[in-house]
Amino acid sequence: MALLTNLPTDLLRTFIAVVELGGHSKAGAVLGRSQPAISLQIRRLEDLIRTPLLMQEGRSIHPTPAGEALLSYAREMVRINDEAVRYFHRSDMNGVLRIGLPTDYAVAFLQNTLTGFRRSHQDVDLEIHCDLSRELLQHLRSDDLDIIVATMPTGRMPYLSRAWVEQPVWAASETLELSSERPVPLGAHLEGCDYRSRMVEALDGAARRWRIVYTGPGISGLQNAVLNGLCVTALTRATMLPGMRELQVDEGFPKLEPLRVGLFYKHPRLSPAGLQLVSDLVASLESVGSGVNPLPN
Repeated sequence: MALLTNLPTDLLRTFIAVVELGGHSKAGAVLGRSQPAISLQIRRLEDLIRTPLLMQEGRSIHPTPAGEALLSYAREMVRINDEAVRYFHRSDMNGVLRIGLPTDYAVAFLQNTLTGFRRSHQDVDLEIHCDLSRELLQHLRSDDLDIIVATMPTGRMPYLSRAWVEQPVWAASETLELSSERPVPLGAHLEGCDYRSRMVEALDGAARRWRIVYTGPGISGLQNAVLNGLCVTALTRATMLPGMRELQVDEGFPKLEPLRVGLFYKHPRLSPAGLQLVSDLVASLESVGSGVNPLPN
């Protein structure tokens, strides 16, 4: 029987750090190793994979196509390794975790996970920041946030752990009567919101007039505006409330383009508490259905 190649997690951890932190020196500073030691580990991993994993572009280091493919597996393998170690070591966890969420996810199923985590880890302080996905991604890149959920403009993105698809639906009050002769009254989050752009694109594609009658950053205000009959909007089914109904294609509301959503974090930057929360979030995502992909496509 042919022998299988084992990929040591210490080499995978080094590879992740080099890619996510942008260089051998920064990875060495986080991992407590010299730059030559980091370079040696990368060469050992490339020998095992039998292909180059990194390439230099000017002063920047980027993964090769093979490195991109390995990165997804490496992040998952190291996460599972760390989860197993934490289970047996049972070490105390403390500190502050900064979580970034789009507004609708702050009140949907992820909220239960965060609440459960806080209840189980009383020495960990959670700071929740709600914003547009593009802002959350920028905050993660600049290390202002530790873990985020955000919509994805492209299929492959740095720091991605899990990806899934959300299907927005048109929501209106059960008592709202809409006239095809008048512009559709839209409620939306601020400019730059992916739901807002999908509504506009769908109505423009159907040559149906519209106007924005309500804007606001919070999901509760938008839900109230819909329930009070002020506007229609795009929501996920998880944020539909009693008293709302889903508008259909035969009423002049084209199907909205789905959204690809991801769970992002920088593994080398996370504390044991952060890695535990990631595992809890992954378990929560996997429990909601087969739309969750463990690796980016």
